[in-house]
Amino acid sequence: MGSFSIWHWLIVLVVVLLVFGTKRLRGAGRDLGEAVKGFKKGMADDDRPAAELDHKSEAGEREGTAPGKSRQDDSVSR
Repeated sequence: MGSFSIWHWLIVLVVVLLVFGTKRLRGAGRDLGEAVKGFKKGMADDDRPAAELDHKSEAGEREGTAPGKSRQDDSVSR
């Protein structure tokens, strides 16, 4: 009684197909797949900007300017 047999799952599948239709289920699957791909890409891209920002701040320190400021901006503010 605790576990379902294959026949129970087949009946549930048929009912779901009748209620939602194959077109909606296909669209939902496609949307879910795109969301997972976007999430994975976002997680992979998350590491890159931090490394680039560190590199830019180190370059600014070597030139004697704050990160995000150019020497011209520094001379104008004085």
